[in-house]
Amino acid sequence: MGRIVAPYAVRGWVRLRTYTEYLDSLLDYEVWRIGREGDWRDYRLLDGRIHGQSLVASLEGVNDRDAAAALMGLDVAVPRGEMPEADADEYYWDDLIGLEVVNLAGEVLGRVEGLLETGANDVLQVRKDERERLIPFVGAVVKEVDLEAGRLVVDWGLDY
Repeated sequence: MGRIVAPYAVRGWVRLRTYTEYLDSLLDYEVWRIGREGDWRDYRLLDGRIHGQSLVASLEGVNDRDAAAALMGLDVAVPRGEMPEADADEYYWDDLIGLEVVNLAGEVLGRVEGLLETGANDVLQVRKDERERLIPFVGAVVKEVDLEAGRLVVDWGLDY
């Protein structure tokens, strides 16, 4: 749901880049899981607020700038069971990552490796072998998302 990008001030606060719809959505969760690649640790949120275009937060056990700096680059997650259900035709990004992407002709374009937030709309990062495609995640292009089948159907050519 975010990433710690820098320490903030001298008392152990951290600055985050969030991947949530609203900048302060992470403040709704009392416990954050911080880490990467299966190595996660729980931290209790003590305080937080929006600061400019980022979020800053104080976490239990992170009491000085050095401790905050040690968390730089780590991801922030919350337990999936604590997150609200996605509305119809809305998806959490992590639900889309790994889906096979095929076009209307049935040609495989690759798998979703990530998403980018561009301001106008989100963009799927789709990779097949060494080729990366950037496909807008908009209704005119994305025709079907089938999470159970692990597939996303798009109106997108192989030569795009």
